[in-house]
Amino acid sequence: MAKKVTKKIKIIAPAGKATPAPPLGTTLGPAGINIGEFVKKFNDATREMVGDTIPCVITIYEDRSYDFELKTPLASGLILKMLKAEKGSGKPNTSKIGTITKDQLRAIAEQKLPDLNATDVEAAMKIIAGTARSMGVDVK
Repeated sequence: MAKKVTKKIKIIAPAGKATPAPPLGTTLGPAGINIGEFVKKFNDATREMVGDTIPCVITIYEDRSYDFELKTPLASGLILKMLKAEKGSGKPNTSKIGTITKDQLRAIAEQKLPDLNATDVEAAMKIIAGTARSMGVDVK
């Protein structure tokens, strides 16, 4: 018989470097999850992706057991990583932080495609291009 789901929690944590400190601990504590155990499993699962910020969906069951599903890294994080920038522009229409090419855009779109609301790479590229523009990044 299938376990009854009591709660689903969405978190975003640094890959391989999650800690039980807030905000992760304060989010998972009220759900009844063993925070230390979750952090260890999450860090082990994301060890190869260190440097990225990883979204995760945690499904909590009636008996306080849980499963978690890792998503692809954030599009904004991938764009900043490609540009080797710290953060996006505060004024994206006037102040640009860099430029990415169509090939770089395609690489990010292919990586993000499973988590995007797009059926093909071309549609995913448009979504990622919109994210880039809102960050102050030109697409050439």
